[in-house]
Amino acid sequence: MKKIGIGFIGAGDIANLHAEAIIDMDNAELIGLWNRTFEKGEIKANKFGCENFASVDELLNDTRIDAVFVLTNMETHCEYTIKSAQAGKHILVEKPAASNIDELRQMQSAINEAGVQCMPVHNYIYEPGIERAKFMIDNGKLGDITQFYMMYNIHHSDEIRARYPGVIRQILTHHSYTMLYLAGNPKTVSCFKNTVDDTLAPQENVAMTNIQMENGTLSHLCASFANDDHAGDPWSCIIKVIGTKGSTRYSYRDFVINDRNGAHSQTYQCYPESIKNTATHFIYNVLGNGEEPLSSINDAITCQRIIEACEKSVEQGIHVSL
Repeated sequence: MKKIGIGFIGAGDIANLHAEAIIDMDNAELIGLWNRTFEKGEIKANKFGCENFASVDELLNDTRIDAVFVLTNMETHCEYTIKSAQAGKHILVEKPAASNIDELRQMQSAINEAGVQCMPVHNYIYEPGIERAKFMIDNGKLGDITQFYMMYNIHHSDEIRARYPGVIRQILTHHSYTMLYLAGNPKTVSCFKNTVDDTLAPQENVAMTNIQMENGTLSHLCASFANDDHAGDPWSCIIKVIGTKGSTRYSYRDFVINDRNGAHSQTYQCYPESIKNTATHFIYNVLGNGEEPLSSINDAITCQRIIEACEKSVEQGIHVSL
């Protein structure tokens, strides 16, 4: 059976985790990568045992490559997704999938025209604990869902967070899709943000939003790069769903290794495993077995509406209807 050939557009830190997943799979092979800085690409290609392409076009023209992982900065996701679709490649695109709704619609149009699969990364939903929560919700074991909570408090240095667009787009995008997956569609949004020490990075590093869902469920989403949570049972990254017949809890803190991992002061093992689970699901379930992705560009559009509603709520000090 032919292995599914994968190419990376972008070779930053997140590429390491996607590469680990592919290397561990029997039905996939990492053919090569392209990176904006060729020298960095060469280092990663040697590490992964793959080819370092000189250009995106060279990578996309390689007939060994069946699917592309778009792992660049958010501002270039639309361009590379469209080029990949036009080249007939299936696409996994990192989050946020695009900068705005218009870009997402352009991406959807290109995908539809090319007849390829495109799966935005929303890695939390591939965690076993979240899969179990989804099963319990869908089967009525929790009764009517009354509340959804998702908290994130993991300190990021100013130097690291200066590269990000702020926690509303960088983190609440994840929160929004996990909420969609478990709690339903949003109706109204109210958001607040704060920037703790803007010396190096003016972007907000704390944000909270309250959302009412169409089904009546109330949601609270919180994200902070400004601090860790050192209290007992800390809210480093925690998801809670409460219903009339039961509740569920998922936490990064259940699996911790005392070793620094990128921006994190400890290795919250759920994070790297969830990224690898996402890549594995895309290759094995979507490309290998022909299943529909659990997340789509249409979902990304809904998430973007939530994010833009958060930004509008902050800017105008209003409660925003979707």
